[in-house]
Amino acid sequence: MALPPDPSAALRGGLPDRYLTPDDIAEIFSVPLETVYQWRRKRTGPPGFRVGKHVRYDPAEVGAYVTQLKSAGRVAA
Repeated sequence: MALPPDPSAALRGGLPDRYLTPDDIAEIFSVPLETVYQWRRKRTGPPGFRVGKHVRYDPAEVGAYVTQLKSAGRVAA
């Protein structure tokens, strides 16, 4: 039985050298795609931007978002 993917493994291994799609974000964080859309509506997830009608995420900003989450978790603990 395979272990579920570690969401931070993709970040430790380095994010792709391209803009990420909402599907990529859902896969990286192991959350449903609808969660990614909710994060965007509530402005609580990694910052995204529009290219025409498509939403994309900068890998550097996704990495910064994860770092921010980790820092916030250490402070709250």
